[in-house]
Amino acid sequence: MQLYYAPGTISVAVAIALEETGLEYEAIKIDFAAKEQTGAAYAQINPKGRVPALAVDGGILTETGALLEYIADLAPDAGLRPADPLLQARLREVMFYLASTMHVNHAHKLRGSRWASERSSWKDMQKMVPQTMAASCEYISRFGLRGPFVLGSTVSLADCYLYVVCTWLEGDGVKLADFPKLQEFMTAMEQRASVRAVHTKGML
Repeated sequence: MQLYYAPGTISVAVAIALEETGLEYEAIKIDFAAKEQTGAAYAQINPKGRVPALAVDGGILTETGALLEYIADLAPDAGLRPADPLLQARLREVMFYLASTMHVNHAHKLRGSRWASERSSWKDMQKMVPQTMAASCEYISRFGLRGPFVLGSTVSLADCYLYVVCTWLEGDGVKLADFPKLQEFMTAMEQRASVRAVHTKGML
């Protein structure tokens, strides 16, 4: 497999999951500073111009949640997605919230042009980022973490996702120390070999 990623982006959640499972993959860096994601070559891989993209035997897969689920299917013994339907729903509940709400809150800081054409509107979006990201942290702290991790005592796909989102908080004007449960979660995740591996590779 080939994982197309950009450092510090949500694509690194997929790398963490791959490291957790031990599946072999090649990490291919897309240079956002050089606008490689919008170039003709990458458009052949992901016409959306975003990361992650995962090249597999059957073609190209995109969207973080879909890639995480695919990895769980390839390596069920890794336990990143529980067999219990209720726990699976809990896992997806958090991942869908991260994708639809918290990631969008974060994107308002630098990607306002996706939603509005007036620069003044972009500035308003940027001003709201600390507030909306803090609100998301409060929600995740109260309702998303059911123990040290999202599902309690075991690491799941949702934790790979949440960890990367939380690495954005300082840049978004949110103090992790204001959310002790999230801070404990980050400390626990940073002790895992998978997270240490992506840091060593310069992905985060």
